[in-house]
Amino acid sequence: MMNFRWKYNPTYLRIKYGFKQVLFPLLVFQFIRTIVFPTSFDVILLGLLAMLYVAISLEWL
Repeated sequence: MMNFRWKYNPTYLRIKYGFKQVLFPLLVFQFIRTIVFPTSFDVILLGLLAMLYVAISLEWL
């Protein structure tokens, strides 16, 4: 009998991919908001959201 263990907890993966699905529309909305009303807070928030999305997509998290 093989002793198989998950690399990641399935609950963690479910939360991670659910967060990725919510993050993309927020990223698009923030991009449009940054184009229309470019404040320094919007630019920083857009950068943080983009870095978080890339980190999840490349499985760094």
